[in-house]
Amino acid sequence: MKKIVKTDKAPAPVGPYNQAIIHHDTLYASGQIAINPATGELVTDNIEAETRQVMENIGAILEEAGLSFADVVKCSIFVTDINNYGRINEVYASYFDEATAPARELVEVARLPKLVNVEISVIAAFD
Repeated sequence: MKKIVKTDKAPAPVGPYNQAIIHHDTLYASGQIAINPATGELVTDNIEAETRQVMENIGAILEEAGLSFADVVKCSIFVTDINNYGRINEVYASYFDEATAPARELVEVARLPKLVNVEISVIAAFD
């Protein structure tokens, strides 16, 4: 059986999906973009601010589920410009302990929703 995770501290879904689903002992979070949930506005001042908002949205979903970034086992990162990798990675890395960081991939794509520059989804596990 699956459980729906929903919080107003992360952007509301804009289609037929949920912020996250828990199935057995695993949380599957939908891809997050840099929408400030308090204002509904995109945060695209620079790639660092955009990435930070994405990570904060993920953190809110994890918290709602009773998890933290330490419980994340896999991240999928989608970017529209691979040249931003270093700047995105610097912000991303600040949310994880390097020794226990999750598996991940970073893939350059042609376009992302709302023409953002980065989207990240995570899988986390309950111990």
